[in-house]
Amino acid sequence: MFTEDQKRALIEIARAAVLAQVTEPTASDPGPGHALVVDLPTASGAFVTLKRSGELRGCLGTLECRHSLAEEVARLARSTAHEDPRFAPVHPSELPQISVEVSILGPLEPIDPHDPAALVIGRHGLVVEKGWRRGLLLPQVATEWHWDRDEFLAHTCRKAGLPADAWKCGANVYRFDAVVFGED
Repeated sequence: MFTEDQKRALIEIARAAVLAQVTEPTASDPGPGHALVVDLPTASGAFVTLKRSGELRGCLGTLECRHSLAEEVARLARSTAHEDPRFAPVHPSELPQISVEVSILGPLEPIDPHDPAALVIGRHGLVVEKGWRRGLLLPQVATEWHWDRDEFLAHTCRKAGLPADAWKCGANVYRFDAVVFGED
């Protein structure tokens, strides 16, 4: 789906946006930069994940890209560096330990969570919603934590602020595919 050049360009865009946010937070948003020389496809959604020495340092995204993919990745990278409510803003001293990961999301597909074939660990991400509550976990989260499908569903419900078994009790469940790549 994405060429190595496209992946590299998106990582470079995200890295430059994080650097700009951390070192010049009051500067106007430079956008994705002039160096982008590859064409990028459209996407349903995108997330940017920052890790410090392999540990989560921030992750924000959108289910609906409203701008070009390059602009969305730049915007999300800046936001992840300073707006993830779970973390303090990234400090310049952390930059050498920060790695960037980009997840490009496909469209949401409603699923029957009771159907074992509807969810493949490592391939699908999940969205669970009920009322105004919504939780999303990227496909790599279940793999990183070694969750089975029921654990993945339960944790996504908790992320939404719902009981762990909400997926069994009328919550809407959606899956999505994602292309995930990052700095090595």
